[in-house]
Amino acid sequence: MKPSAYPMIIAATAVAVTAVSAQARGQGPDFATLDQDGNGVLTREEMQAAAQARFDRIDQNGNGQLSQAEIEAQSTSRAARRAERMIARLDSNGDGQLSAQELAERRDTARAFDRIDRDNSGTITQAEFDLARQKMRDRRNSPESD
Repeated sequence: MKPSAYPMIIAATAVAVTAVSAQARGQGPDFATLDQDGNGVLTREEMQAAAQARFDRIDQNGNGQLSQAEIEAQSTSRAARRAERMIARLDSNGDGQLSAQELAERRDTARAFDRIDRDNSGTITQAEFDLARQKMRDRRNSPESD
């Protein structure tokens, strides 16, 4: 294999890993879509084909390389889809926007407070606050959140 092919292989592998971790979170293609021949198992070739297809979708100019602008466009597109789903889920009056009231209806502040107040003192100490913050960071950075 030519050394010039290595960057493409590395990029395709990274895209494949991202696709699989996205699927594990309930995003991205499902197993049946990845299983192109429908035989109930995924081969290395099927995973590579899915990775290449995703790479090709992101590579808007088709030059075989991902620029910062192309990666940012993908991220922006993903953020826009998340925002759209969030509004669809939380917009109780159907106006296409989220008010503070609509968000408050979905947020259970008292329950969150109780979870953070580990010693049930009715107050949150710096240590309890820091622990809650660290748990949120850990959840955000866990493989399931990718």
